Amino acid sequence: MEIANRIKKLRAEKGMSQDELAEKVFVSRQTVSNWENEKTYPDLKSLLLLSEVFGTSLDALIKGDLSEMKRQIDGQEYAKFMRNSVILTVMYFLILLTPIPLAHFLGWWGLAIYIVIFAVTMFFAVRIEKYKKKYDIRTYKEISAFMNGKSLTEIEKAREEGKRPYQKVLFAICSALLALAVCAVMAALFWKIFG
Repeated sequence: MEIANRIKKLRAEKGMSQDELAEKVFVSRQTVSNWENEKTYPDLKSLLLLSEVFGTSLDALIKGDLSEMKRQIDGQEYAKFMRNSVILTVMYFLILLTPIPLAHFLGWWGLAIYIVIFAVTMFFAVRIEKYKKKYDIRTYKEISAFMNGKSLTEIEKAREEGKRPYQKVLFAICSALLALAVCAVMAALFWKIFG
């Protein structure tokens, strides 16, 4: 990272020790040392304070490190997407497997617990949809490429966009049929247990 060398150089030009710089940007001396030894990267607040202390623009301070910063941010976003995807998958299984046992063993309290499970599932579903909208990923191929840290070529994107109208209709029909089947099974089981 070029910023490590830039911080060392600018600190030396100002005649400051690591302790003095740390005091001016409200961090520990160890944090400054980690920046200069490329162990960590300054956060945005620290970058702003560093640019002020050194009397340089933020662009000049981080020039050349923008691609590294973007890579780190994308990596963090990818990790969040994966974590939320795993949670959503587990919650979907809970939605499918828990209603009858909860209702049978806990009665109305079981129904209340199921509603909470459903609400949590919808919360994570909305978060996943926000990621999909932010990174313009809607089809399986786009999601798969994103999860592998890649992106589609322009031609592949155009092909996927052409499929979207048909996929929306097919998705709506399949979702309705699946919901109808799940409701029918749940109603039959509920009727058998409580009927």
